[in-house]
Amino acid sequence: MKKIFIIFLFVGLFSSNAQNKSKQPNVIFFLVDDFGWMDTGYQGSSFYETPNIDKLAHESMRFNQAYAAHPRCVPSRFAMITGKYPAREGMPGKGGRDAGNLQKSEFGIAKAFKEKGYTTFFTGKWHLASNEVYPEDEGFDYNFGGGHAGAPKSYFYPYNVAKGNSGNGKERNIENLDDAKEGDYLTDHLTRKTLDFIKENKDKPFFIYLSHYGVHTPFEGKDKLEKYYQEKLKENPVPDGPQYATVGNTGETKIYQDNATYAAMIQSVDESLAKIVALLKDLNLDENTIIVFTSDHGGLSNRGNKRQLATSNLPLRAGKGHNYEGGIRVPMFVKWPGVTQENSTTDAIVTGTDYYPTLVDMANLNPHPEQYLDGVSFAEVLKGTNTKDNERTVFWHSPLPRPTSTGDTANTTVRKGDFKLLDFYEDGYVELYNIAKDPGETKNLAASMPEKTKELTKLIQDWRKEVNAVIKH
Repeated sequence: MKKIFIIFLFVGLFSSNAQNKSKQPNVIFFLVDDFGWMDTGYQGSSFYETPNIDKLAHESMRFNQAYAAHPRCVPSRFAMITGKYPAREGMPGKGGRDAGNLQKSEFGIAKAFKEKGYTTFFTGKWHLASNEVYPEDEGFDYNFGGGHAGAPKSYFYPYNVAKGNSGNGKERNIENLDDAKEGDYLTDHLTRKTLDFIKENKDKPFFIYLSHYGVHTPFEGKDKLEKYYQEKLKENPVPDGPQYATVGNTGETKIYQDNATYAAMIQSVDESLAKIVALLKDLNLDENTIIVFTSDHGGLSNRGNKRQLATSNLPLRAGKGHNYEGGIRVPMFVKWPGVTQENSTTDAIVTGTDYYPTLVDMANLNPHPEQYLDGVSFAEVLKGTNTKDNERTVFWHSPLPRPTSTGDTANTTVRKGDFKLLDFYEDGYVELYNIAKDPGETKNLAASMPEKTKELTKLIQDWRKEVNAVIKH
């Protein structure tokens, strides 16, 4: 009788393990707004404290050359949802400054998950609703907080009203967060909604798109955290002397990371990730949940006027709004339990269009190559079987500059392998850099490498025609 029991126990354990291995993986896409390349401890920041992001990053595969598809919010987010370059839809600018041009007919990433039986959840910043297309129109079963808003008026309840102001603007409405109460902080509120969803859906596969409004302006952190970083700054002040630099055509660049409020906002995002990871472990979901962590573009470090800036992306050049590395290179890592090698790195070049086809591969969803026209799956990179993705060609198109805000000018940019060319077509000049040797883009090689300049300029010209990119407004 004892032997029979042992046999049944062994068979039961084998069956349980087999079920766990064959079960569809949960997926969490953790997106931070305006989060710069140097805004984490693991990337080298000594001012911001991100212990939970750092810990997960070292349990994951970290991408040294991950890019946003555009240096501003709306076009970048469009690429993540659709797998297409935003220039294909005349973005940005066609139909208005922030027009998203997202159509209800798009078969975006959430629809691919829903098609395969996943429960899909969105919370936070959508900013793609200019055509009245909301997350629920794009395949999300739940939507908390996603609509027109590109930022809250305040991170403290009520989110639609600026501090000290009783007004309310339609463009900033943060909707479907009716359970908010006095004292609530928006980052914490979005985290709470996510935790509740995980608890309620722990027994079926889910796809979570947590799109934090943090760390976008307005600069507002929780008092206790702000005071902590103010004291830290007193103990370790930035050096005396210039606080901004002027480099080429980028306006003023912030040199130091010394914004205590911004640091507090980052810590709140870090705590958000910690709570989610802890709950996954408590529910025994951590070994069957893929986590992707990234930002929609570089940190706010440059200005053409006297606006308050958030951070410094140095040694990368420039920041939000620019197609220099500081504006488009983003922190990114992926934890794929049982697949990605812990504490590994890759130099594979990936961009915002690639998340859709990659997650389709990782979750074994139905392929939709007719949708993600520009996306390339990096699933093989995550498996460690593709080491040549640093040789691909990627494009950026920025036809609607904001020279008096972020200090940028119109250009189209291409990176092919180690070389990157910026075509400032309105001003009639180009810049060429070897990113492998000069990631700070300090030495323009256009004059000394005329053949390479000609080759990449032709690539840009052909690509603009192919996607029918908007040039003038």
